[in-house]
Amino acid sequence: MEIHSIPPFLEYYHKVRERTLRIIKVVPADQLDWSYKPGKFTIGDQIRHIATIERYMFAETIAGRPSAYQGCGKDLADGYDNILFFFNQLHEQSLDIFRALSDNDLQRKCTTPGQVEMRIWKWMRAMVEHEIHHRGELYIYLNLLGVKTPPMYGLTAEEVAQNSIPITGAETDPGK
Repeated sequence: MEIHSIPPFLEYYHKVRERTLRIIKVVPADQLDWSYKPGKFTIGDQIRHIATIERYMFAETIAGRPSAYQGCGKDLADGYDNILFFFNQLHEQSLDIFRALSDNDLQRKCTTPGQVEMRIWKWMRAMVEHEIHHRGELYIYLNLLGVKTPPMYGLTAEEVAQNSIPITGAETDPGK
């Protein structure tokens, strides 16, 4: 999917961010330092990482500057309220950069930290995929802790199955 215009992209990205915030809002404050394995991102690290990579890598390179990402440690924000404030503050800074782009800017190339030149619209698409990837990890982390997580689109898989009709053999045979 090529991105042709900034306003529809920002509308879409807002919805992606709303789904990310829904999962962050169920994170128990006393579990921010939990990780499934020593040396891996904690829950707090995951949240800070989404914020810092968006702002300091994606937004900076989109603005024509080099990546300024320096990690996602507790020194940036510690404690649930501080992490949430930091997360939202960096997102607003990123949005300011994205809102300043023209539709023509989407065809301009930026340089990734790996020194690859890429059209801005493709880099913005990668940013969304990155957030979704880490949101999925948050779901797994919280499920491992037994935390009830919100369904992504309103229904759980079990509720979708319950509201669906059974499949007969004809529906699964592409030759019929």
